[in-house]
Amino acid sequence: MKKISFLLLLLTCYCQVIAAVPKRIVTLSAALTETADVLGFANSIVAVDVTSIYPAYINKLPKVSNNRSVSAEALIAFSPDLVLAPEGSVSKEIQYQLKSAGIRFVSIKQEYSVKGALNFIRQVAAALQVAQKGEVIARQTELKINQALSGVKAKGKLPKVLFIYARGTGTMMVAGKKSSLAAIINLAGGVNAVNEFEDFKPYTTEALVKANPDVILLFNFGYSSLGGINSILKMPGVAQTSAGKHKKIVQMEPSLLVNFSVRLDQAITELNGKI
Repeated sequence: MKKISFLLLLLTCYCQVIAAVPKRIVTLSAALTETADVLGFANSIVAVDVTSIYPAYINKLPKVSNNRSVSAEALIAFSPDLVLAPEGSVSKEIQYQLKSAGIRFVSIKQEYSVKGALNFIRQVAAALQVAQKGEVIARQTELKINQALSGVKAKGKLPKVLFIYARGTGTMMVAGKKSSLAAIINLAGGVNAVNEFEDFKPYTTEALVKANPDVILLFNFGYSSLGGINSILKMPGVAQTSAGKHKKIVQMEPSLLVNFSVRLDQAITELNGKI
């Protein structure tokens, strides 16, 4: 009788574990979306945020956020059993509304380093109830990152790189130290050109000339919003920099450049090749 009870208990636990695996997922960042996809949940993602564009099928999914802001009503409308979000991106009020509706909410902290990327993969996997698979993916990713870093080290160059966030000439910011851009620039074999401040500050001609970068880096949409390389070279101060003189203006897809997750090795290799 005890043996039967024990078997029934095991069966109950097994069923609970199976039931805990999410079937309808909303992801609220490109990194979360890509990681969930690699972990095998492509068919379970029912909606994503506006930054999620990779893999290609993601662009066909509904976008639950409007200019990166979300509402509880918009999330609940997709009947998810799990909402994954970056830490601090969803208000406590919305979290409470989701939980009241019986929807599990998990926030994931992201740190912009190799260790942070691997921990991020593991955290997402734990939220999706596939911790063991997450460990496999994390180890595979670590091997690929190490290979990418070996390639960077072999080149041995340390150009100064200035990242400009642009949405037309009216909205421009430059990346300082401790930003995600500074982190990826360093991993890719460059040196962030600005170290006087942290995160982002408004772009000024004086700061650009003082920084004198060897390379100016933009997101692809920012590059386009400024009119491409010829227009950027005509911006005040650019011609006075080493980057301007050598026409070293490069662009990258943001979903690759700053995700710090399963494609970090690709980001390192591609940026290293551009700078």
